[in-house]
Amino acid sequence: MTKLRAIITGVNGYLPDYKLTNEELSKMVDTSDEWIMQRIGIKERRIQKGEGLATSDMGAEAVKGLLEKTGTDPKDIDLIIVSTITPDMFFPSTANPGQTAMLFRHYSRQNPYYNMPKQVLEE
Repeated sequence: MTKLRAIITGVNGYLPDYKLTNEELSKMVDTSDEWIMQRIGIKERRIQKGEGLATSDMGAEAVKGLLEKTGTDPKDIDLIIVSTITPDMFFPSTANPGQTAMLFRHYSRQNPYYNMPKQVLEE
């Protein structure tokens, strides 16, 4: 029997509070809810608002919720993988500020992180 090397113990997500609806969008540009729904089927978008907030902050919130949900201690995390099409910046990767925001660096054991661009996952 093969030794188990990794396991997914839980999943979680995070959505920003602010919702941009098709109705609101139609006040900004020449479009309508009906036009958007017929073509792409989106009713609302979640927008991260706040000074200095970025993709890594949303990732950090998702991880914090996951750690709470599963009762996992951050020092038990061996690897962080981040995949996004909306990075904070091109360098360093989103995983780097995400790791800092998730407060893993205060442990003596260094947690590695890896950034996998979303485009790679779709090929």
